[in-house]
Amino acid sequence: MYNTIKNIEFSRNLLSWFSKNKRQLPWRKTKDPYKIWLSEVMLQQTQVETVIPYYIKWIDRFPSIQHVARSKTDSLLKYWEGLGYYQRCINFHKSCQIIVSERNGEFPNELEEFLKLPGVGIYTASAVLSISYNYPIPLIDANVNRVISRFLAKDNIITPQKNFFLSFLNKIISKTKPGNFNEALMELGSQICKNINPLCNDCPISYDCKSNQMGIQNLFPKKIKKKRKQLVKVVTGIIWKKEKFYIQKRLNKKHLSNLWEFPGTKLKNNESLIVALKRGVMKDIGSNIIIKNKIKTIKHDYSSFSIELTLFNCIIDGIISNNNCNYNFIRPSEINLYAFPKANHKLFDYIEKNGWKKLIKDF
Repeated sequence: MYNTIKNIEFSRNLLSWFSKNKRQLPWRKTKDPYKIWLSEVMLQQTQVETVIPYYIKWIDRFPSIQHVARSKTDSLLKYWEGLGYYQRCINFHKSCQIIVSERNGEFPNELEEFLKLPGVGIYTASAVLSISYNYPIPLIDANVNRVISRFLAKDNIITPQKNFFLSFLNKIISKTKPGNFNEALMELGSQICKNINPLCNDCPISYDCKSNQMGIQNLFPKKIKKKRKQLVKVVTGIIWKKEKFYIQKRLNKKHLSNLWEFPGTKLKNNESLIVALKRGVMKDIGSNIIIKNKIKTIKHDYSSFSIELTLFNCIIDGIISNNNCNYNFIRPSEINLYAFPKANHKLFDYIEKNGWKKLIKDF
């Protein structure tokens, strides 16, 4: 394994490269643990370019942990709308409330305490504590894994007793600038040691990279074949009551919890759209509907599955009798007051282009 001299050389070259080549990202202008934490939560499974405008808008509206803790979940979800993986936002809100109520607003700067918060895993905790407090804790994301896998020309070995790459990183991480070291490795993987066609000539550690020396960079890390996404067919209705339509909140759901949506359901095997819609609406609101016409079918991809979502134009035919549902009737002009899934916004965009008045002209 690496000796002390090579450890120092690795770290020095990496940090020097990072100092000259790092992207000027908004969260790199601060050491505030709240802001670093927010950026790490937003960046989970989300591209940097997508996160930047959300981060800036969020910090402008919620500049501190206290601002988040005092806010309602609906308000926070509206600022998160479109970013996806909404449980991240809900957990972040819960964690901020715990920090304010149980720690008097003092950020948990010890690893064990930080890990007790909802949604905080070892990766997030390591990133925040190393960047904000200079804790020499290495971290591994997809980018870092790719860099180290190619550098050592081997795949990570993870057992209950050992994580091979973490053991290696613990030996070479900069003890004086661990946060910069972690960010530099992530940046290197993102900008230079790319998944396809890595830019080895621009890499500050290529001189000692085993896969580069052997010309086998594209063999590491081992590619895992992705499973084909399941397609789920869903039918929903925009149900009018005069010039307002019905929406309901997704309560106690694992997916898209606390967002607003149209009532409806997944289709059963060999079930028609009309039958499924009436069944789903009766279950959701306890009322019959009159279905006027089909509006649109759209497709939308989530991380582990895809949906085919069909929307029908309807009017209510009865009285809402399901008291277990948090619902409202809103005008089209009030859509921006509520947080909806992206799939719903695809439907809203379609209706907007074709005119809302066409939907209610015959009612």
